[in-house]
Amino acid sequence: MRRIPVIATLLVLVAVGFMIALGFWQLGRLREKEALLAHYAGAQHQAKEVDWPRDAKGQADLLYRHARLDCAAVTGHSSIAGRNAKGESGAAQTADCTLADGTKALVVLGWSRLPMAAGGWSGGEVQGVIAPGPRLVAAPPLAGLEANAIPDPAEIPNNHFAYAVQWFVFAATALVIYGLALRKRRAT
Repeated sequence: MRRIPVIATLLVLVAVGFMIALGFWQLGRLREKEALLAHYAGAQHQAKEVDWPRDAKGQADLLYRHARLDCAAVTGHSSIAGRNAKGESGAAQTADCTLADGTKALVVLGWSRLPMAAGGWSGGEVQGVIAPGPRLVAAPPLAGLEANAIPDPAEIPNNHFAYAVQWFVFAATALVIYGLALRKRRAT
């Protein structure tokens, strides 16, 4: 009967411990993400309109709130993949805005089947919903475009539980494989 290899056993146990720790870390992230999503869901239903956030902290706290801004100058137009209010895929038309105080804002003007359909919009007052990015999704749409899908925090994935299970399965698999290797070693 052979002795159990000490160094290999320690390495496997350290790796398994690390995988279990990652699983518990993902469970902690799950709770954090659930709290964040609940905050966003509550923000989505607040009727009071807010000003466009001027800093990163304000942007994170005000996601999914109704907001308003005044685009003093448009510095560029582009389009990104997006959906309209009916759920159809197409191009969300955007404008890079500079506000009166120099703050920058990305405004999603509306939706079209074709890219670059709103190149003529030159700015003005915009109201809508603050979406991740951050960007202000105009509601109602501007520049003769169709309405975009309203940003919904329910679309944010929360797969931390699946990741936790994955790490626990990896740990269990490592133990089983190592156990089988030890068994085979003893048999030889």
